[in-house]
Amino acid sequence: MTIQEILADIHALEEELLAFERKYGIRSETFYAAYANGEEPEDDRWMLDFGEWASVYRTWLARQTEYRDAILRVQSHTPSLSGLIHVAQ
Repeated sequence: MTIQEILADIHALEEELLAFERKYGIRSETFYAAYANGEEPEDDRWMLDFGEWASVYRTWLARQTEYRDAILRVQSHTPSLSGLIHVAQ
């Protein structure tokens, strides 16, 4: 994936995370810490949402790492914004 594709994926994932955060009233990082520690949803109807939310959050974390790694690779050749900025057409 290119940096632009990774960034587009991050933004799409963040929109999904925001929808869950608005629905349940907590930040994704707070939810995921509890979920990863085995907390069960209070309501069985939330089970599918919680599984999807956790999956989206894990993917978002992976894309964040991919983005940082890609930026570091580019900046190892040019330690500036040169070569990083792309204006959407």
